[in-house]
Amino acid sequence: MDQVSQIREKIDIVSFISEFIALKKAGRNFKANCPFHGEKTPSFVVSPERQIWHCFGCGKGGDVYTFLMEYEKLEFAEALRLLAKRTGIELISQKGNSIASSKKEKLYEVNSFAKEFYHFVLTKHKAGEKAREYLTKRGVTAKVIEAFMLGFAPHAGTALVKYLISKKHYAKEDLLDAGLAFMGRSGLMDFFRGRLMFPLFDHRDNVVGFAGRVLDGDVPSKYINTRETLIYHKGEHVFGLNVTKDAIRREKQVILVEGEFDVLSCFENGIGNVVAVKGTALTENQVNLLSRFVSKITFCFDGDKAGQEAIKRSLSVVEKKGLTPTVIVIPDGKDPDEALKIEPGVFKKAVKEDLGVYDYLLQKLLAENSTEAVEGKKNIVSEFLSFISSVQNEVVKEHYLRKLSKEVETSYESIAKELQRISERQGMVPEQTAVKSKIKRSREEALEEYLLALIVQNEKPKAALQKAVLVIAESLSKERSYQKILYHLLEQIEKEQPLGAGLPEELLSSFNTAVLFPLPVFEDQEKVLIEIEKVAKQLRRFYIKKKMKDIALAIKAASNTVETEEREVEASNVAEIKKLEELRTQYSALAAQLEAI
Repeated sequence: MDQVSQIREKIDIVSFISEFIALKKAGRNFKANCPFHGEKTPSFVVSPERQIWHCFGCGKGGDVYTFLMEYEKLEFAEALRLLAKRTGIELISQKGNSIASSKKEKLYEVNSFAKEFYHFVLTKHKAGEKAREYLTKRGVTAKVIEAFMLGFAPHAGTALVKYLISKKHYAKEDLLDAGLAFMGRSGLMDFFRGRLMFPLFDHRDNVVGFAGRVLDGDVPSKYINTRETLIYHKGEHVFGLNVTKDAIRREKQVILVEGEFDVLSCFENGIGNVVAVKGTALTENQVNLLSRFVSKITFCFDGDKAGQEAIKRSLSVVEKKGLTPTVIVIPDGKDPDEALKIEPGVFKKAVKEDLGVYDYLLQKLLAENSTEAVEGKKNIVSEFLSFISSVQNEVVKEHYLRKLSKEVETSYESIAKELQRISERQGMVPEQTAVKSKIKRSREEALEEYLLALIVQNEKPKAALQKAVLVIAESLSKERSYQKILYHLLEQIEKEQPLGAGLPEELLSSFNTAVLFPLPVFEDQEKVLIEIEKVAKQLRRFYIKKKMKDIALAIKAASNTVETEEREVEASNVAEIKKLEELRTQYSALAAQLEAI
């Protein structure tokens, strides 16, 4: 057995996938809402027997490798290494050497060395002295510097480049691909210069990029981030998760702040379940990431207009994932870093007394608009309902509709009618999802899949197969995968081989899909056999009708040939006439078969 297979055999797919999504027992298999496309009815199925998974909504499927690659957006080499580490298997190439790194892994490595370089400069080198003084003034302790591996990029334009090329032997292309350098007029230059450095980690503790902050605030770009690279995409990561994820998982709540210093101050003051978003609003990818750890997302953005708008823009993606959104209200509109330095006790109290986000937004709207004037009521209702329309839980939605109707002194029915109007208007623009509809197939293909599922999932597959073959054997072709699989199954059962053994690679996916196909519950084996016969007869009708259609076209073509033959060569037309008669006989025979089914 090769190492890829060894690793696969050592990992139970049900236990593994359960670490990412919640699975529920469904007969012999397990089911869940698919993590790869939006759906309300579970169509994601996992088989403990076959150690495979398949989604009947988006069509994706495979084994433990393909799940990890799809879920984490990994290359095969990355998934292989992660699973090898999990099983304790050391990966060795056929030549006996360690398997070569993938491109992504090389970028992780060079970023890690850059992190160590920046950290050394900040904590040990004379070039980082001014940055150390700056952090001391801002109350950042050595403990926090070490925990988050803060660093400093020297003002010298090639310090990191020289270190990575001459000392660590990386190529220029590696530095460019990682976003650590750029080509200047005089050659390769450091991208970050004279900046306090915040390493950005993914949830697997790989360094994917950096945020660099100037020490003096009077510049246009106070912060710059690593440009988009193969491993760094701004909307997919949050700052601090590598340090705070244990506290986040323990609290089942994550506090979202805007800036890196907000995270550092919270951590220093014992508030560990916090991360910073890198942008003005929470993205769907960030919510998907955080939902692995929490059921509650708490916004603690700045009290200015931009911070409030960011909360509003974030609500739909939080609701879509089914998480509970709340808000921490900081007195006087301070940011978390400032509030903790001035009145840490007040901020900690606000953390414990976080408000439901919709209560908070309604309070804000009531404070900004008059409930005495019609225009004020209209503004409150219109804006508040635009938030409520994305709420998934109907009980929660009705609670706030009734609260709103009471506050603006308008009937609940009027509020509900207005919500319906807004929802219909919003529904005019279809939501962009990974999968817009179920996979479209013909009725014939769907029946073939169902029949195969009835056979391979049967407690007596040989009897089930024989029942089907008695009906469709004469009509069955080998055009599609399910038809080919039925022929293979016949051979396997005759040779007493395990079901699915020896199938060609191109048929395995269809076979696995049939193994996972959700079947109805039957009272007994007899009912299953009746269903198999019923489906087989439906398929036989399809097959016969298709053959009749082909023959009808052939008859038409042959008839045209006979009619166009010249009279003087009528004798040479005997073969064509005979062929036409044979086709008509075949058509009649098929029609009789169809009538008899």
